[in-house]
Amino acid sequence: MKKIILKIGGMSCSACSSGLEKHLNSKEGIINASVNLVLAQAYIEYEDNLTVLDLEKYIKEKGYQSLGIFNEKKDMDDDNKNDKKLLFIFLPLAILILYIGMSDMFHLPSISFFKDKFNYALTLFILTIPFLWYGRDIFKNGIKNLIHKNPNMDTLVTLGVFASFIISLVSFIMITLGKMEYHMNLYFESVAIIIFFIKLGRIIDRESKGKTKEAIKELVQITPTKALKKDGDKEIEITIDEVKKGDILIAKPGMKIAVDGVIVKGESYLDEAFITGESMPNKKGIDDSVVAGSINIDSYIEYKAERIGRDSTISEIVRLVVEATNTKTNIQRLADKVSSYFVPSIILIAILTLIGSLIFGVKVNDAVIKMATVLVVACPCALGLATPLAMVISIGTSARHGILIKTSEILEEAGKVDTIVLDKTGTLTYGNLKISEIKNYSDNSNEELIKMVASLESKSSHPIASAFLDSNKKKLESVKNFKNIPGIGVQGEINNQDIIVGNNKLFKKFKIKNDYLKDEEKLVKLGNSIVYLVIDKKVMGLFGVKDIIRKEAKDAILKLQDMNKEIVMLTGDNEETAKIIANSLGIKKVISSVMPSEKAKVIKDLIDDNHKVMMVGDGINDAPSLKSATVGVSFNSATDIAGNSSDVILMNDDLSKIPLLIKISMKTIKNIKENLFWAFFYNICMIPIAIGVLSPFGISMNPMFAGIAMTISSITVLLNSLRLKRL
Repeated sequence: MKKIILKIGGMSCSACSSGLEKHLNSKEGIINASVNLVLAQAYIEYEDNLTVLDLEKYIKEKGYQSLGIFNEKKDMDDDNKNDKKLLFIFLPLAILILYIGMSDMFHLPSISFFKDKFNYALTLFILTIPFLWYGRDIFKNGIKNLIHKNPNMDTLVTLGVFASFIISLVSFIMITLGKMEYHMNLYFESVAIIIFFIKLGRIIDRESKGKTKEAIKELVQITPTKALKKDGDKEIEITIDEVKKGDILIAKPGMKIAVDGVIVKGESYLDEAFITGESMPNKKGIDDSVVAGSINIDSYIEYKAERIGRDSTISEIVRLVVEATNTKTNIQRLADKVSSYFVPSIILIAILTLIGSLIFGVKVNDAVIKMATVLVVACPCALGLATPLAMVISIGTSARHGILIKTSEILEEAGKVDTIVLDKTGTLTYGNLKISEIKNYSDNSNEELIKMVASLESKSSHPIASAFLDSNKKKLESVKNFKNIPGIGVQGEINNQDIIVGNNKLFKKFKIKNDYLKDEEKLVKLGNSIVYLVIDKKVMGLFGVKDIIRKEAKDAILKLQDMNKEIVMLTGDNEETAKIIANSLGIKKVISSVMPSEKAKVIKDLIDDNHKVMMVGDGINDAPSLKSATVGVSFNSATDIAGNSSDVILMNDDLSKIPLLIKISMKTIKNIKENLFWAFFYNICMIPIAIGVLSPFGISMNPMFAGIAMTISSITVLLNSLRLKRL
């Protein structure tokens, strides 16, 4: 399977994006396609037998353009300069047309030249022609989408404008033939003002979309454009594109790290706030990794380039964020489905309005104008923007705060979780285990026992291994026939002796008698995890190992409990050890002595019991449960398997980001619902007025005011979405 993000040209509303998405998903070889109106992109997963040219052909079939593969460095900026220039050129023309067409209505001083009906009609006709040229892209797109059986907002505007223009043109011809009474049927000003306000709305729309993408743009702009390369005794300034893997680069105080790499000389404090959300600088020395875009605070360092270009951490983050904004929530799929039926329904309502008006004796030209008003006022632009605008802002903002969300659906689900399951070691604790006590049942020294355990544990990735490796002062022994025993420990051969290191479950598995339960109980009561050393089925030592609780864990749990979330601690440790940690954190529910294979079952049982579950873990054994949970959250320092299995990655391993994630989710969904309410409420109110339902009460509307009202509805949704930036 391949994945690609293509830039799309020619989309103007949700009918466009949903129509193209439906078309792409119907094609053989496309596994999944999601089209984003705000970013003007199509995220496509497709089979290996298809090519990019095939995908571009499918896009063209529906009447849209593929503008090539998305490039985060080039494609995040919207160029509105030419559009703005044209708008300012047409602004005085629009004001002049409005004055000529409506001065009598508002009792403004009239110009004697326009008192002549022919002069009045001719001037409006001449001034309207440039606006028809100005709106040619709208008409072209509207007709093209109608031909491709995918009518959109431009189709509604095109039909409405053409209807108003044809009525006005016929009336103008009648005036030239001497029938001056037709001056009441001129709607040239409506044609011009509709086009002007559509163009104005689109410029505001693009500007606002640009603001929604600011968080992503900030990520893109983090990395510098140049690097300082060490070449013998010289320093050479090169562009980022010239950096090759293995190059030795220099970062002086105040400079940004150019690419991901490893320090080979010097040590310094680095500001990595852009990627972790953590304001405190981190101290880095030889063999420590550095990330592109981080700022060198105080000392000279040299680092070797490791991951460059699209392989860099920041490029990977941008890719994941953009992919996430191209996925869709359930609420957005519903809105898209409504939009796909909305435009054809409006065309039908407009035709029925025309027929109904004629049946009730309305003049032909007035009936056509009512139809045009319905077409213009009902444009679904606001409806199409309601969800994607909010999602782009929230996912981008989350990334800027060190919360990497992989799909829009997860952002929707995060606010609904009622149960949060937390792994203990490496999640609630730092995983920095220390040997607190040793019970030696052998003739060997404590140092020898530690060496034996450390030699075996050196082959393991379990956090407990670090406690012994850090404490060992001797040369490690060679290990043969190493085995990992899930949920118990590790086994291997050292100097032809069978060595087992693990918890008390090893006694049952290997049928060994345990005479040291009292010592174990004492260590457990002091909050230790238990590690036995067994050589040739004889217990040689018992180690008490303690972990350090994360400094932010208690505060994060209190905040989650204040949000009425049930907190569960899930651990393979024995019950007494687990409860000591749980009690210190205020966690009431503890599930202990759980085998790795049983963790996913615990999550499944909670979900089967109608709970929405968030699982937070970091180890290989957490991967199945992360995948099973409603929302799986892992740390940036987690194993690759855990990271790949999770839906959210906390870039700075900070549990306090979990309440923030839930808050962002809840605020985002609330914002989307508000947007959808205003979009639907607007149409519910405006369409009946356009039809003429309230005419008996003196409330009516013409196409010009319909165009203004439509623009205002889109601006309302845009402004409401931008409130999310405060998060």
